[in-house]
Amino acid sequence: MRFMIIVKADKNSEAGIMPSEQMLADMGRFNEELVKAGVMLAGEGLHPSSKGARVRFSGKDRSVTDGPFAETKELIAGFWLWQCASLQEAIDWVKRCPNPMLGESEIEIRQVFEAEDFGDAFTPELREQEERLRAEITRQSGQ
Repeated sequence: MRFMIIVKADKNSEAGIMPSEQMLADMGRFNEELVKAGVMLAGEGLHPSSKGARVRFSGKDRSVTDGPFAETKELIAGFWLWQCASLQEAIDWVKRCPNPMLGESEIEIRQVFEAEDFGDAFTPELREQEERLRAEITRQSGQ
């Protein structure tokens, strides 16, 4: 199972305060453990929402709102994509993670949908398209 591990933003990450050398070293060690265990598929930090935008959909209309966004607790400062056997394994890994923020912080764990989760609505044609797109992404990234 794949899980997205979502590191919630705080006032410091939204202010653009960069992590200390110690925090980067601690996270580097943790990421190394994840990679060696075959858990980590991807992971990145994100710039503050002041450098982002949101696109709102209403039928065929689109509207764009530039950051920053007010509700810090709803914002994301970074993420990992992990391969774990279960939600409990992902929880156990998160509990080992260094605190990603200077003060209190929160990390959310969400399972990623897999093809079989969509049942009959994911027709053979759609499955083939998905496989073709994934193969192209792999080709483009040189993996």
